[in-house]
Amino acid sequence: MSALDRSPSSLPPIAVFDLDGTLAETAGDLVGTLNAILAQEGLAPLALAQARDMIGAGAKALIRRGFEAAGETLDDARLETLFVAFLDHYGRHLCDHSHLFPGVTQALDDLAARGFALAVCTNKVEAHALALLELLEVSGRFSAICGRDTFAHFKPDPRHITLTIERAGGDPARAVMVGDSRADIDAAKAAGIPVIAVPFGYTDLPVEAFGPDRVIAHFDELLEAVDALVPLVRA
Repeated sequence: MSALDRSPSSLPPIAVFDLDGTLAETAGDLVGTLNAILAQEGLAPLALAQARDMIGAGAKALIRRGFEAAGETLDDARLETLFVAFLDHYGRHLCDHSHLFPGVTQALDDLAARGFALAVCTNKVEAHALALLELLEVSGRFSAICGRDTFAHFKPDPRHITLTIERAGGDPARAVMVGDSRADIDAAKAAGIPVIAVPFGYTDLPVEAFGPDRVIAHFDELLEAVDALVPLVRA
């Protein structure tokens, strides 16, 4: 049964956000960490413009893609070792260059004023997501911040989103996902939840190719898009 097949309840409507490339521009710090790992392995760094679209599926995928671009393949054991090193370095450089996209704070405030619960569902590990959102001074706006390791499932598995909604205390029948990547869009679709995409995040193809319900060019457009997709009148 999809989320939208469930009966409406007294729970609040909820907006669930991806983090990297959706709420925040984090490419500088993520690619900076990737380049630190490449340098550690004796490989040349990648330009930000080249590596930016490798982001979006989590740190392991970024490492694998980065090494492939550098002409190296990784077996699972080596990837795990590099993943640990990546997390250590990134955890010390979470917000050297990262910042919220324009309009994010106001959009969150507008949704909260409409009675929405807010949550984050990201393939970044939970500890890093919590720390980054605190550094960006928006962590207190979210009822739940769930990462790749919060549950046994992560995007594009739809349970990552539905379990985040459950943890945040939101109504799954009045939920919307906001993301920037195929993983976000595929997970939301599989959960039966409408999805709004932003085109300025991290994806190797235009987000329109993945069939989101709406695409917004700026967070100023979010409230109108949410209003069009989420039923606010209880049956």
